[in-house]
This record gives sequence, structure tokens and C-alpha cells, in this order.
Amino acid sequence: MASQHHTKLLAIALVLCVALSFARPTQGRVPFACDPRNGLTRGFKFCNTNVPIHVRVQDLIARLTLPEKIRLVVNNAIAVPRLGIQGYEWWSEALHGVSNVGPGTKFGGAFPGATMFPQVITTAASFNQSLWRQIGRVVSDEARAMYNGGQAGLTYWSPNVNIFRDPRWGRGQETPGEDPTLAAKYAASYVQGLQGDGAGNRLKVAACCKHYTAYDLDNWNGVDRFHFNAKVSKQDLEDTYDVPFKACVLEGQVASVMCSYNQVNGKPTCADPDLLRNTIRGQWGLNGYIVSDCDSVGVFYDNQHYTRTPEEAAAEAIKAGLDLDCGPFLAIHTDAAIRKGLISENDLNLALANLITVQMRLGMFDGEPSAQPYGNLGPRDVCTPAHQQLALQAARESIVLLQNKRNSLPLSPARIRTVGVIGPNSDATVTMIGNYAGVACGYTSPLQGIARYVKTSHQVGCRNVACRGNELFGAAETVAKQVDATVLVMGLDQSIEAETRDRLGLLLPGLQQELVARVARAARGPVILVIMSGGPVDVTFAVNDPKISAILWVGYPGQAGGTAIADVIFGQTNPGGRLPMTWYPEKYLTKVPMTIMDMRPNSATGYPGRTYRFYKGPVVFPFGHGLSYSRFSQSLAIAPKEVSVSVPLATLQALTNSTLSSEAVRVSHANCDDTLEMEFHVDVKNEGSMDGTHTLLVFSKPPPGKWSQIKQLVNFQKTHVPAGSKQRLKVGVHVCKHLSVVDQFGIRRIPSGEHELHIGDLKHSISVQTVQQIKN
Repeated sequence: MASQHHTKLLAIALVLCVALSFARPTQGRVPFACDPRNGLTRGFKFCNTNVPIHVRVQDLIARLTLPEKIRLVVNNAIAVPRLGIQGYEWWSEALHGVSNVGPGTKFGGAFPGATMFPQVITTAASFNQSLWRQIGRVVSDEARAMYNGGQAGLTYWSPNVNIFRDPRWGRGQETPGEDPTLAAKYAASYVQGLQGDGAGNRLKVAACCKHYTAYDLDNWNGVDRFHFNAKVSKQDLEDTYDVPFKACVLEGQVASVMCSYNQVNGKPTCADPDLLRNTIRGQWGLNGYIVSDCDSVGVFYDNQHYTRTPEEAAAEAIKAGLDLDCGPFLAIHTDAAIRKGLISENDLNLALANLITVQMRLGMFDGEPSAQPYGNLGPRDVCTPAHQQLALQAARESIVLLQNKRNSLPLSPARIRTVGVIGPNSDATVTMIGNYAGVACGYTSPLQGIARYVKTSHQVGCRNVACRGNELFGAAETVAKQVDATVLVMGLDQSIEAETRDRLGLLLPGLQQELVARVARAARGPVILVIMSGGPVDVTFAVNDPKISAILWVGYPGQAGGTAIADVIFGQTNPGGRLPMTWYPEKYLTKVPMTIMDMRPNSATGYPGRTYRFYKGPVVFPFGHGLSYSRFSQSLAIAPKEVSVSVPLATLQALTNSTLSSEAVRVSHANCDDTLEMEFHVDVKNEGSMDGTHTLLVFSKPPPGKWSQIKQLVNFQKTHVPAGSKQRLKVGVHVCKHLSVVDQFGIRRIPSGEHELHIGDLKHSISVQTVQQIKN
């Protein structure tokens, strides 16, 4: 969202006398609409829960005046007292816990805080779909409880599923990482958790996948997101940028999608009918509403000068398929757009229908909230011991052990009696929850977590993560000389990477690197480097420093981060996280301007490509990297070796006449039924002496030739394996979904020939053949 626009939005809202009503009675909220105690509303068809929702929606729209309709397609929707409808604030956030970033949610009174889970990039490192769903369920429990108490809405503009394309992006921390398959599975899982498993069309809360599409630059080198035109090939849109959004709609059944500030190939996303009406609603079949990022319509008029008049901007957005404007623009200019004939009132009705339908699916027109599903949730259901335990579990599962020289971790409290805890993030609290967070139930800092195991000596070394001075280094060195082991908690915070703030480089800020090196040199015991950050950090110096025993990446680990960090360091938890993004060396940045959206390398210009799928150069740590205190081995128990794809005869004849290297059939021409789902049985053995979890990553690589790319993640599973035992995993690989590639025209195809699967440490070949489709 555009924080710099907040003041403008609020000022205009006051001028318009917006009625934002949150009733706050002690026992719960007044019904949003259709109050059974209101005799006026009893006869309205839109209040009759026995009538189909689409009929109720049309009945309500028919009763609204044009001025009322116009004031209902903005985030701070007005009340309609004559119909017994209260005002509603659509903008709430729940990225990794109920947040007060949006005006729809307020903490205080019976709801002083909520459970703050690790930042998204961190939980993505768990590679655990069931965990993501579970977090979503807990967050929506707390959101419903706060709604029932009159302190929150039911429409949450989360998750952020943009691809973490460039390591400098300040909002990369909000995303599930650089891989489209990982982001897609995260998106669908979290949305399912948030929206609930209710019968039929009901919603627990309404999630929103943002920011559609190719949005991953905030403010870099004089280019900001309000002016940026992302030039993206059809291949990259289909192959990378759109993948998680498609999964949100088709698999997650998400109730909303948000269009972004930037342009894509010269058109603002919020004014592009091909992206909104044709793709999201048409091809993917969105059952819900499309919302603008905050003030996006104003941005493409005021900043991008996309239309000549504000009325044209309002009309372009609505005609493109936008239903809700976060901001006042449509409230101000839609009436004139209709009077000038740029759009019709019916165009407005279609947008309204999408909005009201979601509100009805949420039960907002069903009378008393307390009598509805989830109506019993209240203050006792927020920050519960079980919820806080899940936040701790999420942090434990997400910590990545990057390096462990001489098996120096875990530390033994029996032998290590004193630990020096040093660094600007060593006693971090709010830093641990990242951005788009709320008020946490409470915090355990790294220092507090470690102090539960051993006696600690604490020095910050740097006053903050910017670390501009070395005046505190001597005290830190003194501590390191005296203790049995040293833990350095370094890294970043929101002053370095944040919304509107892209990073300038990948090294530790300021003099942090010097602090680490000096403390390591002075230390008499093992030195553990803990990196707290959203984006990757070039810690090559630490990898090469013989005095640094182990390196952990903990992301922004949430309210229980300190406990989780200590549990890993002292072996209470066996780490099993994997990196959801590539850690590049600093010099990589010299070849990749943030403004170049291409994923694939270009040998003519020296452009090296992006992410593990296309970049072949040196890395600090690769995507998917993560060590354990145990040793795991894999073996294939059952593994198909060939599969046949049936295609129409005409298509097969065309392929027969082509060269083998280019032989590939369109996915749309293939019979992509369940028979093309291959099942692999993989035995995972824990050969170590400690119970642990193992994440099995499955990558595919197409046949050599013009389809060739390095490899692509197609599936993953996480399993707990006791020491000395074996677990069998069943992993599915679908030919159409997982062995297909996207050509330069954005068409997904299945290449014939030998595909290579990387299943953990194993390699396995599958022969894909095309055969004539047999007619029934």
C-alpha cells in the first residue's frame, strides 16, 4: 500500500463525510445489516437467507440510488441507514497475523494484540503446506473474533504472492520467495486456511492475493512503483509472474485479487481489461471482487497520465473489471463518468454485485453475528496458548542452518556454561515480526531465549543495524574473550528493507561485517552467526572465516523468534528449513538493473538471468539449501520410467514432421487427465543420531534443446524421521503441470523425450512420448 497517500485519503474522506461505523458494545457488534430487531428490514428480500445469494444481491442493488452505489465502490463504504446497512471499511491486513496497518482493524480494549507469526519469507522456508494452512486458520479465528468484538473487518488484503525476483526488493520479505511453484502452493494453502472450510459458498474471512502482476520494485535508482512500466514477455508472465495468482484463484478459490501500481507493457494493471476481466475473471473464473492497490486509480491518472481526464480514468478502471477502489477516486469521479456516457450505471451494478456477493458469503447480511458460524469467537480466542505455540513451531520449522563447520552446533548446555550474545538484533522484539504486522501477544528476544539455557553476557556492538560507528566494538570483543561461546545476531530491519525502500546492496549494513570479524577473532569458543533479514545477505566473508563455526538464517521469526533461535542453537530443535530464495554475491547486482524484468539470461548483453531457474553464476547459498543435525539419504522404491501423452491425430502428424528437439505438444491439446499423474515412492532414511524433519525437493529438467532450462521445482514434501528409521513418501508429478514448459509466445507445451527428475539427491529419467488419441 502507499503509506504516503494515507494523509491525502483521510483528508478527502473527511471532506466527503464518510461514515465508517464500528459498533463496540461489550458483548459484540451490532449487525452490519438485516438486524432482526429492525422491523424496517424484515420484508427486504436481500435479508432473506432462504433466497439464493445472487437474487438477494440483485434485490439490494435495485433499492440503491446512484449516489449510494458510487459511495459503495470505495474502501470506506458509506452507511445506508434507510436500508439498515452500516458503513464498512474494506481495508484490513493479515499477512502473518491480524494487522492494524489498514484502517479496518483496531487494537485495544478486549483485543490488546494478536498472535504474530514469522514473516512470510520465513514460514516459506518451512516448505510445509499444512503449517501454512494452520497459520491461516489461526489468523482467521483471531480476525473473526475481533470482527465479532467490533474491532476488525472481514476482508483481508493478504497474502502477497509476488515473485521475489530481485534480492534488493524491500517487500521481498512479504512474499513466499523466488520460485513460482513454492509461491503457488503457499498462496493456495494460506488462502484456504484463512477463508475456512465452510460448506458451499460461505467464507470465514475473505482473502486477497496481491499485487497483480509483475510488481516487485518499490523505489530504486530514481524509479518508483508509481511510474514504473514493467516490460514483461508473454513467456515470463505465463511461466513466472502469473503462476501464484492463478493458483490463488483456481486452487485457493480466493475471494479477491488486488491489481498493482505499476504498468505492464504500457498499461496500468488496474486499467487493463486483458489482465482483469479477461484473465482473472474470464480464464481463471474468479468468484469474488477485484480491488485496486491504495490510490492506484489516482496514480495512473495523476502520476502516469494514462488518461486525459479523471472521468476517463474512473471509466477505464471500471470497464477493465475493477470492482473496488482503495481510495476516493471512484467516489469523486464516477458520477461524471456516467453523465458523460463513458460508462453506464449497469457497469457500476456489475462491480457492486461482486462486492455485495462477497459480503453475503461472509454472512454480513444474515443478521446477528453471534448466531452465525464463527459467531462464538471472542477475546478468549485471541493469543491463546495454542496459537502462541503454533507461532513458536512455525519459527522453529523455518530456521535455516546455512553452515555448520565441524558439527559445532548444537551447543551443549552441560559444556557451554556462558554465552556472549552480541549484535544489533541480539535483543530484538518488534524487528522480529517484519512489516504488515500488528501488536504481538508478547515477545521473546534472542537474548531472552538463550538466557533460558545458559548464563549470558550481552553487548549490542552496534547501536542499530545501520552500525555507523565502532565505539562499542571493544566491549563486544571483551565479552567474546571471556565466554564459552559467542552468538552474533546481525542482519537487517525495516530501516534497511521495507515498503518504498529497496536495498542498495547485499552486504551487511555499515560496520556490521567488521564487528563480526573482530568478535570472531577475539572469541575463545565457537562463534555462531545468526542473520535476521527478509532478503538475502552476502556473507561470503563469514563463510570463509575459519573462526565462524556456524551460520543460521532466521528471517524475521515472529513473536517467539528468540525461543526458536535458542532451541535450534542448543539442539532442542533439529533445524529443517530451506532457503526460499537464492543468496547472490554482491557483484551479481552490477549486471542486473532492478528495472529489467527478464527471467532468462541474455548472452548478447551479459545479463545473467534471475533466480535458480535461469541464473548459472556463483552463489553464496543456493535456493533450497538447508542443513540438519542429522544425515538423510533417499532411495526410490517406485519410480515410473515412461509416460504417454495422448493428442489428436492432426497434432501428432504435425509433430512427426518436426525436428526432435522442438517436438512438443500444447498442454491445451493434450488429454491432461488423472492418468498423467505419476506417483513416486521415496524412502527417506535418517542416518543420524537425532530425530529430524527432512524436506524432499523434486525438480524437473526438460530434454536438451531449445526448451532447456536449469531446473524447476515441481513438488516438495516435509516429513519427520526419527533417528535411525525410515519413512516412505509418495510424491506426485503430473505431466501437464510439472513437465511442461512455456514457449516464447506464452504457450505451455509438453516436450517429448527424456525428462530428468531431481528427487532429493537422486536423479531419475522419464521418457515422455506422444501417441494418437483414441476416440471413444
